[in-house]
Amino acid sequence: MELALADRVALVTGAGEGIGKATAIKFAQAGAKVALVGRTLAPMEKVAATIRKSGGQALAIKADVSRPSDMEAAVERAGEVLGTITTVMANAGINGLWAPLEQLSPDDWDETLNINLKGTFLTVKYALPHLKRAGGSVIIVSSVNGTRMFSNTGASAYATSKAGQVAFAKMIALELAPSRVRVNVICPGAIETSIDDNTEQKDLKKVKTPVEFPKGAIPLTGGASGKAEQVADLALFLASDASSHISGTEVWIDGAQSLLQG
Repeated sequence: MELALADRVALVTGAGEGIGKATAIKFAQAGAKVALVGRTLAPMEKVAATIRKSGGQALAIKADVSRPSDMEAAVERAGEVLGTITTVMANAGINGLWAPLEQLSPDDWDETLNINLKGTFLTVKYALPHLKRAGGSVIIVSSVNGTRMFSNTGASAYATSKAGQVAFAKMIALELAPSRVRVNVICPGAIETSIDDNTEQKDLKKVKTPVEFPKGAIPLTGGASGKAEQVADLALFLASDASSHISGTEVWIDGAQSLLQG
């Protein structure tokens, strides 16, 4: 089956770079109209311009996924300009502070959970009237951390937010199935993106348990990180009719990294 998204409208958060950017472009190439949502408008405008140059339709919308009013307005704007939203890619996220619990403040915890987990909830919540009208696909970008890998000491807030995304996806997959809405989760391992720019680490050597691993952190590639485009390929599959009977499932895309480092 061809992975086509003709006549579909996709909303992608965190769409200015990395996995979000690659996915927005991939969706547009498959025929979807794409709403790009994120906190910084300039890089999203560049992505939208790239899509338009190739004959696609794209709209850049500035919004903070952790703010209900922002996301409600973003979904409304996307619907007004592009039509009924049929595909949601909840991708926006940060690594936040990685530190021992003693050094992790309530504000540090809240920032990570608000963007990663609350942001996912708000993205889906406000898109739901669209999805229920037309049916469609929700794709949540989680991580190997908190789902199959727990050896990254100090990533307590991040891993908890990512585990929460999986639980949220499974709950709503069942709830939304009668409305013909599928919900699935992508769990990337090491991918070449700029999310590490949002990571702060403090005194992790004091709490990290030393373990000797075989040479190469990613067995399938000899240690090389994956590409954002590879995650976008998986997202396209989950957005398309080729995955029409798949819901409530997480898919790890990490070259077997989490099996080695779990």
